[in-house]
Amino acid sequence: MSEPLINQPQQLPFIQLIDVKKTYGSGATEFLALKGIDLSIYAGEFVAIMGPSGSGKSTAMNILGCLDSPKHGQYLFKGAHVEDLTRDQRARLRRRYLGFVFQGFNLLARTTAQENVELPLLYRGDDAKKRQIAASKALAAVGLTGWEHHTPAELSGGQQQRVAIARAIVTEPAVLLADEPTGNLDTQRSHEIMALLVALNRDQGITVLMVTHELDMAAYAHRIVTFVDGKIAKDELNEHPTMPTTMSTDTTEVI
Repeated sequence: MSEPLINQPQQLPFIQLIDVKKTYGSGATEFLALKGIDLSIYAGEFVAIMGPSGSGKSTAMNILGCLDSPKHGQYLFKGAHVEDLTRDQRARLRRRYLGFVFQGFNLLARTTAQENVELPLLYRGDDAKKRQIAASKALAAVGLTGWEHHTPAELSGGQQQRVAIARAIVTEPAVLLADEPTGNLDTQRSHEIMALLVALNRDQGITVLMVTHELDMAAYAHRIVTFVDGKIAKDELNEHPTMPTTMSTDTTEVI
């Protein structure tokens, strides 16, 4: 099982997987995607999850995000057994504690940046004024003040991913789960997004879990967990994470 960070020896895990197994299919087509995973995540960590395709990293991320359930084992979130929660209870946990960022941005095409960011608050039932204030604050946090009324077609890939991150943090989650957040971006925009994730982790205390194939992106994390064939092959502290340059807030970014 993963050990706590060196400077936090007494801290209890915020998130914990204990002997988690996950299978798909049955009979001759049964596939064991996770083969008894033990993983502890501590509040305030920035963890990169790596591994080749089919290694189980995305399955683990889906379980951590309450988008899937383990076949066997325990998932504890702040001490609560997630595997015992009902579907509605898991949905409430996602809404209250988790934010999601995906490779494909997943923005509504005909909806402005402001409206895209407001969506989680709309689903939560917040009133219009509260939604507007919170979305504007989230967009400012990702360097997009002045771009609130632009649609995704009017934004570059890097700006679209910033909108997606603003949407993920507008509910003030404790944990941000990022699945290949730089996968559709060029090198410069990728490093800008990583600088933003580092800032959210450092300045707001958001625990960040990021799936990536890219070593130079994983190098920003405090810890790197590598999956191979449904198991954790390595779980290492990164004693010298990449230090980002100041996050660009340049609003003249070219589409």
